[in-house]
Amino acid sequence: MRFDILSIFPEFFASPLNESIIRRAILARQIEVCLHNIRDFATDKHAMTDDRPFGGGEGMVMKPEPIGAALEQVAVEAGGRGRVILFSPQGQPFNQAKAVELAALDHLVFICGRYEGVDQRVVELFVDEEISIGDYVLTGGELPALVVLDAVTRLLPGVLGCAESASQDSFSRGFLKHSQYTRPREFMGLAVPEVLLGGDHATIRDWRLLDSLRRTLARRPELLAGIEFSGAERKLLARQGLLAEVEEQGGIFPAEKNRRGRSRG
Repeated sequence: MRFDILSIFPEFFASPLNESIIRRAILARQIEVCLHNIRDFATDKHAMTDDRPFGGGEGMVMKPEPIGAALEQVAVEAGGRGRVILFSPQGQPFNQAKAVELAALDHLVFICGRYEGVDQRVVELFVDEEISIGDYVLTGGELPALVVLDAVTRLLPGVLGCAESASQDSFSRGFLKHSQYTRPREFMGLAVPEVLLGGDHATIRDWRLLDSLRRTLARRPELLAGIEFSGAERKLLARQGLLAEVEEQGGIFPAEKNRRGRSRG
């Protein structure tokens, strides 16, 4: 998979791209990350990539010409334009479902905005979608680019050492991940739950599901809306007294799913 990143600070990516899973994926040629300095495509002698906004106001706006020229060069080098993403507070919130969607593509192009944003004509002419990684203000799109790069890369086949790791992550099914424990069995008076030590995989699987749901109900109950559960899971939740809470948050169970399907028909 190819990532092209357009930024006026390409050096920002030097260390993150040379660490951990991303570095291994690059060395294994599972991903290719190409950095492009937007300043290299400026047309004036001062290599200006921003200017004052028309209509007045504070700050500066990134000019359209350098970004447009950089995108054209990327299309030539890559043999296609790829999916162009601009990181912006106006974008759709990034989540695991979006990461899965992007991981199915072959080529992503990230535009890292700065200052007060980019000229709207860049959005209208070149951008396929805008993405936001949260409701807060950052100094530029470089950190969001790294977040999306990391989230997408770890979903690619063969990138993680354990094939099941990505499918068991928080948000992969929709709710938070269960608690994790390792050696020692006891630490400062706190012991590992006995159920995890017995080797009964079915019991461990049920415990982890229940722990995940209890965490989600306590911390992010809105995540349960629309999550589908099997008949066996419904019985398990009923035995543990969690069924009503999960239903209240919008969890969908077999009987309810059938009713909704008939109502749509």
